[in-house]
Amino acid sequence: MANNTRNLEKLASIDAQLRLLVPGKVSEDDKLIEYDALLLDRFLDILQDLHGEDLKETVQECYELSAEYEGKHDPKKLEELGSVLTSLDPGDSIVIAKSFSHMLNLANLAEEVQIAYRRRNKLKKGDFADENSATTESDIEETLKRLVVDLKKSPEEVFDALKNQTVDLVLTAHPTQSVRRSLLQKHARLRNCLAQLYAKDITPNEKQELDEALQREIQAAFRTDEIRRTPPTPQDEMRAGMSYFHETIWKGVPKFLRRVDTALKNIGINERVPYNAPLIQFSSWMGGDRDGNPRVTPEVTRDVCLLARMMAANLYYSQIEDLMFELSMWRCSDELRVRADVLHRSSKRDSKHYIEFWKTIPPNEPYRVILGELRDRLYQTRERSRQLLSHGISEIPEEGTFTNVEQFLEPLELCYRSLCSCGDRPIADGSLLDFLRQVSTFGLSLVRLDIRQESDRHTDVIDAITKHLEIGSYREWSEEKRQEWLLSELSGKRPLFGPDLPKTEEIADVLDTFHVIAELPADSFGAYIISMATAASDVLAVELLQRECHVKQPLRVVPLFEKLADLEAAPAALSRLFSIEWYRNRINGKQEVMIGYSDSGKDAGRFSAAWQLYKAQEELINVAKQYGVKLTMFHGRGGTVGRGGGPTHLAILSQPPDTIHGSLRVTVQGEVIEQSFGEEHLCFRTLQRFAAATLEHGMHPPVSPKPEWRSPDG
Repeated sequence: MANNTRNLEKLASIDAQLRLLVPGKVSEDDKLIEYDALLLDRFLDILQDLHGEDLKETVQECYELSAEYEGKHDPKKLEELGSVLTSLDPGDSIVIAKSFSHMLNLANLAEEVQIAYRRRNKLKKGDFADENSATTESDIEETLKRLVVDLKKSPEEVFDALKNQTVDLVLTAHPTQSVRRSLLQKHARLRNCLAQLYAKDITPNEKQELDEALQREIQAAFRTDEIRRTPPTPQDEMRAGMSYFHETIWKGVPKFLRRVDTALKNIGINERVPYNAPLIQFSSWMGGDRDGNPRVTPEVTRDVCLLARMMAANLYYSQIEDLMFELSMWRCSDELRVRADVLHRSSKRDSKHYIEFWKTIPPNEPYRVILGELRDRLYQTRERSRQLLSHGISEIPEEGTFTNVEQFLEPLELCYRSLCSCGDRPIADGSLLDFLRQVSTFGLSLVRLDIRQESDRHTDVIDAITKHLEIGSYREWSEEKRQEWLLSELSGKRPLFGPDLPKTEEIADVLDTFHVIAELPADSFGAYIISMATAASDVLAVELLQRECHVKQPLRVVPLFEKLADLEAAPAALSRLFSIEWYRNRINGKQEVMIGYSDSGKDAGRFSAAWQLYKAQEELINVAKQYGVKLTMFHGRGGTVGRGGGPTHLAILSQPPDTIHGSLRVTVQGEVIEQSFGEEHLCFRTLQRFAAATLEHGMHPPVSPKPEWRSPDG
């Protein structure tokens, strides 16, 4: 036993060693030391096989000297470590540096598996005493119980608030994920191997095979270059971001919504969250954020939209046959029977390109007839997007595809109604409900792409137009004159410019972006974000450019206030916009404003910026209330503290009262997408945190700061 302990002390990470030193603090289910020792033991064996025993012993010596210095802070140990490192030749130095980087990754993986293991045990025991009291955690079931039991809200009030709230998570690329996807995938497989190795029902043969798989993945990760040698293109970033939908988010959303159903049942609500309730939505900036990024061109925007549509159709298509197998019933409503008979009569031939259900489906399987037609259109939708992406044109007519989500939902809703009317609600509430929820959440575009452009670029375009019309320089006009001219043009119908407008490359880029928005389906896009917005004319200019470029369903225009001075001026700019009758008619009582955490933090410092952001939100909400407008705040938070990062739960609950009201948009930046959605349990907890904290803020708003706190003399 003593030898085992010494081996563990040698091999385990500093965290694991500290746990050994304080055994009273280690719970019975703590396996971190075992996980850590196993991974490091396997790695050192691999290192010896690849680079020889001498190098392995050097790594161990460096590790032991570091651990001894960490424990006793003896300067001699630090000198010894320095001597060992400076005596190495360059080749060995690189291998040893890479070895320590790899060992740190393995230690992190061990800790992640331990955290997941402990949480699983807590779920089994129903023991959440320590986590539910933590200010950084949100559990949907505990939140619902707290609202009903402690805060005396009725279950019906809670249900009504929940099904009407919206959390829109906006995935961005910058700063992008620094770890390569190749390594992230290997790390995920390592976590899975480690978790399975310690399962209670594992057989000796399975254990041996998993141990071999573990060694294989450790070696593959060590042999993989940690650094990208070429910068990722916007299309690469988009594909990397979209991979999380395929791996976790796609199935994670219906799984999370089922947990919400269960939590509602436990407070006495015997209804499910409606499948079309907008509880969780997803948007993206990948391929749409052109602010300061010249590589995001109109062509890139077009490509990422078509790619997302192709991916969405493919994900639905991959599930539709499973649904066809499940809905084998013959009993159905008259409404569905009539539709199925019409479709059956019009279906004349077999479809040999399908693996299942390739022959004409018989009329005594009416649900399969309906879903078969759905499958045909999904196939055509996917192939049309693929051809447009590859060749710019498609031989598949648009009429044979899904062009809006209502066309897709309608036959699924028909199947759901029919099952319920025939006494088969339990079947309807199975895979069909999950599928309906996926269609309502992801639509035909998977995510809606926001477009972001700097306000100065729009000013350049309008300036070129006014000069071409020989009415002066828009750039030199006062704010009042700009607004007056923009409103007169927005109220009129004459086209402002034609093909003869003189264009620089930058002006052509802005106009071509608007033409791409006009060309592609409207549900591909979300908001048009204006960065460095300072005045009402910035918003009106984008509205005018959308009209001039024939955007049939204009994007909502969202000013982004970032710097301290812009935040202070934001309420006045918004008030001016709301005072314009044309604009009030345009927005139909809804406005979105984005506030930036990163630039304001750089501009004013972390604390000053946080207070200014708080005050700006209060003032913006007051302005919106005066004009009867529902204001949605879009929070541009990063992962690091300097970019507005911090615990999600606390961040949401610390927002000013009345600023969320069941509607929240927030960025999930590239650097934290992996830790938010990299695995199923992470995806679940991310969705839970946002949904639970948003609900709690709306139903139990935080207290406003006292007047004396606001006073500089207070």
